[in-house]
Amino acid sequence: MEPSSSGAVAAPAPGSYELGAGPPLGVDDLPTPEEAFGAPRIALKETITLVIGPSLIALGLSIGSGEWLLAPLAIGTDGWIGIGFVALLSIVLQALYNVEIGRYVVATGEVPSIGFGRIPPGFYLGTILAVLLFYLAFITGGWAAAAGDGLFTFITGDIPGEEDATATNWLAVLLMAVVFVMTLFGRKISRTLELVNWLLVAFILITLTLAAVLLVDASAWGDGLEGLFRPALPPEGVDATSIGAVAGFAAMASGLNYVFMNYYRDKGYGMGAKAGYIPALLGGERHEVAATGSTFRETPENAARWRRWYRFLVLEMWVVFVPGALIGILMPGILVSSLAERSGTAPTEETMPTYVASQLDQLGEPRIFYLWALLVGFLIFFTTQLVVFEMLVRNFVDAVYGSSERFRRMIGGDPRRFYYPFMVLVAVVISVIIFQAIPTELLQWSANMSNLAALIMPFALMYLISKLPRPAKASWWSYVILVLVAIYFGFFFLNFLVSKISPGNDLSFW
Repeated sequence: MEPSSSGAVAAPAPGSYELGAGPPLGVDDLPTPEEAFGAPRIALKETITLVIGPSLIALGLSIGSGEWLLAPLAIGTDGWIGIGFVALLSIVLQALYNVEIGRYVVATGEVPSIGFGRIPPGFYLGTILAVLLFYLAFITGGWAAAAGDGLFTFITGDIPGEEDATATNWLAVLLMAVVFVMTLFGRKISRTLELVNWLLVAFILITLTLAAVLLVDASAWGDGLEGLFRPALPPEGVDATSIGAVAGFAAMASGLNYVFMNYYRDKGYGMGAKAGYIPALLGGERHEVAATGSTFRETPENAARWRRWYRFLVLEMWVVFVPGALIGILMPGILVSSLAERSGTAPTEETMPTYVASQLDQLGEPRIFYLWALLVGFLIFFTTQLVVFEMLVRNFVDAVYGSSERFRRMIGGDPRRFYYPFMVLVAVVISVIIFQAIPTELLQWSANMSNLAALIMPFALMYLISKLPRPAKASWWSYVILVLVAIYFGFFFLNFLVSKISPGNDLSFW
């Protein structure tokens, strides 16, 4: 079923398109961006207010655990050289990977987890794997525990110790409840996330840059820029888990980035405009979501429309996502390295969530910087929590909804009937897990599980994009990029795996 420009549901056009082992896709014309977003024309203003959106949600996750915890921890203890370049390669490769995932979503209106279920032998085995890998990485809840640490310090002014673990974890539970309430409002859940991230990401990036300008001398800026852009191997003796965590969580979540591409369907990109979206419970009208995607006829008109949609996809990645991710990793990195040098106290896994605030306080900087560091640290973790928590729920709901006709009948074709109870269940599970380990340990596990996904899913994606209509098919270099993604992030996962199985015998190149 497809929504018309008025919001009503119209019958799909006849025809079908075989893609892999799953049910055939419907066939229709690719809508124009003007039709999809309900605008007479898409100029600069409309691009900013109507088109750009999913990349802001991605930045809410990108400027998070990797940028405020894992990369600064490694940089503060081992320096910029080699580590910064690992982060840069990760950001660039992830942006290229994201565009190829987006190629499939825009061309079919299907979320990636359902697309992976089309890979032979079918039976939604790829869907199960895609969801399982995501849950292995993020169900540990390190992102939630870190947000609880940040909120505890912001409220009390104290750095949490072991005796405060229970209080900080309960604050993390409270913040998950806040996310639940936020998803209740608006026309689309995804639109609510876009608006919140517009506000929070802008505040984080602007104030991080201002703080770095005011607090960091020119030599530290030079070290940061050199470390980020100078090709170099990681320092000798760097722990495999730490460097793999930097690679996995610089930008987003390496091989697991497919989970955030569901938002392109809900946004209405390309054939996603004909697939529907999950509305909010309060303020959103029931809206049918197509169980199976559709693709477009190979006509000159559709080919021209495809090129427009692809340009928007590239714009989101290279004008919004990549610059934001680079600022998000450079500013905390130079702050932490500068503070470590000035104070003589290197960060540790235990102190990293509140390291910037505590060092600013000990060095006697004006109180406003201490309070700012507490606030921005909390907001960084909260934006990560907001996006990860919602994606855990959304990806499972989208996967089950698209895979099971019985499930769709059970909920009466309304995903919200399962979405909200399942969100409560996920919150309960994570609430139990986060009491078991400190945030940085949990996040390192998550980052390296993301690298495991990068070893597998690019090859699945190659199959899918090779089956698209000719205007949407990838060039040869897209396949080269996907192989490089698997090699790069896969190396770090294998390094991590060997370090756990046989400590001291890491597969390393230094």
